[in-house]
Amino acid sequence: MQNLTIEVDFDRFPREHTCDGEDISPRIRVLGSDAPYLAVIMDDPDAPRGTFTHWLAWNIPSTGEIPAGIPPEPRVFHPVPAVQGTNDFRKTGYAGPCSPRGASHRFFIRVWSLAQELDLPPGSGRTWLLDALAGAATGYGETMAVYRRRTVPESPPGAGTRT
Repeated sequence: MQNLTIEVDFDRFPREHTCDGEDISPRIRVLGSDAPYLAVIMDDPDAPRGTFTHWLAWNIPSTGEIPAGIPPEPRVFHPVPAVQGTNDFRKTGYAGPCSPRGASHRFFIRVWSLAQELDLPPGSGRTWLLDALAGAATGYGETMAVYRRRTVPESPPGAGTRT
């Protein structure tokens, strides 16, 4: 299996990629893939009840980058074509870090290269995707970033001011 280099623009998740912000999927750079498609799983192994899946996506064209801002829809055509599965929030698409307040968690972004598209319906879960990857993946790589929610929620700009 080919080794892929996976990179994101941060070591700690910026607020915009979390449930405390806009919950926008991050840009992921994928280096070393010569296959035409990619699949991605993002999960939190530090979740209180065991590994928690935040994102499942596959059949993404391998162009060296998975762009930020992939909409949380079963089938996506912009900014890049993709099929997305159901995460452990029971929602389709990306759902960013949302760990318990005060706890620092690790989030792994795992990427597989694929020689062909996976024949997996939108909304499929992690087990189905992993089973499909077992027979189809030609490369693999991962990266990790952390997120720690503040113990007190941040106030929106201008909150608490009187005029």
